[in-house]
Amino acid sequence: MDQDELRYLELLAEKFPSIADASAEIINLTAVLDLPKGTELFASDIHGEYDAFAHVLKNGSGSVRLKIEDAFGPSLTEAEKRQLATVIYYPREKMELILDGMSSQEEEAWIRQTIERLITVVKQASGKYTRSKVRKALPPEFAYAIEELTTENNHAVNREQYHQTIIQAVLDTGRGRAFVEALCQAVQRFAVDHLHIVGDIYDRGPAPDAIMDTLANYHCLDIQWGNHDIVWMGAALGQRGCIAHVVRNCARYGNLSILEDAYGINILPLASFAMDAYADDPCVAFGLKGNPDLPDRQYEVAVKIQKAMAVIQFKVEGQLIAEHPEFELDDRRLLHRIDYERGTVDVNGTVYELTDTVFPTIDPSDPYRLTPQEESVLERLCQAFMGSEKLQRHMRIFLEAGSLYKISNGNLLFHACVPLNDDGSLKQANVFGKPYAGRALYDVLDHAVRAAFFSEDEAERERSRDLLWWMWLSPSSPQFAKSKMATFELYLITDKEARKEVKNSFYSLTDDPEAMAVIFRDFGMDPNRSRIICGHVPVKAKDGEDPVKCGGRVLTIDGGFSRAYQPTTGIAGYTLISNSYGFVLAAHEPLESAAAAVEQELDIHSSRRVVERVEERTLVADTDTGLRLQQRVADLERLLAAYRKGLIQERA
Repeated sequence: MDQDELRYLELLAEKFPSIADASAEIINLTAVLDLPKGTELFASDIHGEYDAFAHVLKNGSGSVRLKIEDAFGPSLTEAEKRQLATVIYYPREKMELILDGMSSQEEEAWIRQTIERLITVVKQASGKYTRSKVRKALPPEFAYAIEELTTENNHAVNREQYHQTIIQAVLDTGRGRAFVEALCQAVQRFAVDHLHIVGDIYDRGPAPDAIMDTLANYHCLDIQWGNHDIVWMGAALGQRGCIAHVVRNCARYGNLSILEDAYGINILPLASFAMDAYADDPCVAFGLKGNPDLPDRQYEVAVKIQKAMAVIQFKVEGQLIAEHPEFELDDRRLLHRIDYERGTVDVNGTVYELTDTVFPTIDPSDPYRLTPQEESVLERLCQAFMGSEKLQRHMRIFLEAGSLYKISNGNLLFHACVPLNDDGSLKQANVFGKPYAGRALYDVLDHAVRAAFFSEDEAERERSRDLLWWMWLSPSSPQFAKSKMATFELYLITDKEARKEVKNSFYSLTDDPEAMAVIFRDFGMDPNRSRIICGHVPVKAKDGEDPVKCGGRVLTIDGGFSRAYQPTTGIAGYTLISNSYGFVLAAHEPLESAAAAVEQELDIHSSRRVVERVEERTLVADTDTGLRLQQRVADLERLLAAYRKGLIQERA
């Protein structure tokens, strides 16, 4: 045995100081390896739709209702199952409705019956986990009582009587409602063992902050950053192009409250400037998206803020492109190509009429220069974004739980794509003067994101922050990988040809096994056993588009959580479930509201499609976690051998 091996085993011996300790751990780990793998849930493109996303988490993408069905079958009516499911999803709110007006005796009877039913569901949901894992996952206040009620025991008493004694103690101490809530939390916890968010938590919807607060406390999570997440990360760092986009987009979807109420960003100076600069401007090209329910005055303010920030964005982006010719985005600089007298613009040799010709803050002789008022507004916004404690805390969640891509249990997870050429080869992108493609491109960009936050080199931090802006919109970036129309064209040119988005070849090659094999091999994966899970481009299910590509090797799961995209997709989002039996894709219908879910017991109706069913149940031993545990067992077996040979001495 060499010295490095001996030193490692001596360190391991500090944690397992005897043959008995090491042997016990080997036995425990071996037992875990033979259990069915936990359920993984994949979701993407949530776009601030907290109510729908939270409901999917609460119902485990439909798995909680299946657990209820498995636990009770025909012994409960459909109405009883529906009410029990709603209690599990929204225990506090539903109990307030049900128990309101009941006598104390009626309330006690209902709580007793509900506890007994929930215990049955907890048993069903936690059956494939070790007692140790179950114990650690239970709400601490009631962990002992729940464990006693959900596990078989050899107490020398009548088990039913023993359980009733525990339940009666809960009721006698006035903790019945709290105990029901704890059981419901346990069911939700066991329904999903690991959550994967495949990008785009932010933009469009009204409550990305609530989603981030939920994820902050989630038991097992990873996030693959989407382009809309990246632009918020840049904004949090004070990157001007990112801030201009974020504020404009919040105004466009009628969600300025995200900035003010959620993140404490004062937009009063911006509102005052916009109402003054565009006082008599009808802002004809800047109507709001998604028909937000705003009073007339708020609607008018949001429209004018949107135009004010759009013009600021045109200018700031023009400055950034001029500073970074390596970004190769010169075709997005259009202000100097406007004929301000005729109201036209020349885009790559084609002249288009503008939809709006009122530009009181643009100097045609120096169109990219911010006015002093615009400069003041933007500087205040930069300070507010960087000074928002809550926003900075949410960005830390991205950094701690997130990355640009992840390889997990044979799945390659990324938000948008791996850029490809038309022939299926990896497409290169220029990053800081060097060409990168495939995994190397993802790695260098992942490093740049972290450098933007943490590099001790001020110059590296600055250029990495500008790269965040490039990442969120460039057709060369794997975060976007389509020729996105300039924001200018989005607003000011109605010609459909000028506004057409051209996607990277990845999207036309997702059914090509050879092209996908190029990606798998580049990421060190087996093309015959691996799959890609991504989002970003909404799947038009209403038009018959299939999210399952390449014989199940590629799964695109952007189905329209965002209400603004639901008319395009025809559904309200996909989620993907991977359990010990295989993969199931769930297509969800819209959630009316959380209140309707509680009051009318309306669940999200989902159609479930088996993508892959394995012949033998997948065990923990077959997962990445299982590989780590098997390596741990091998290490402990070497430690046992060292103890027995006397190379390491046991400790008392």
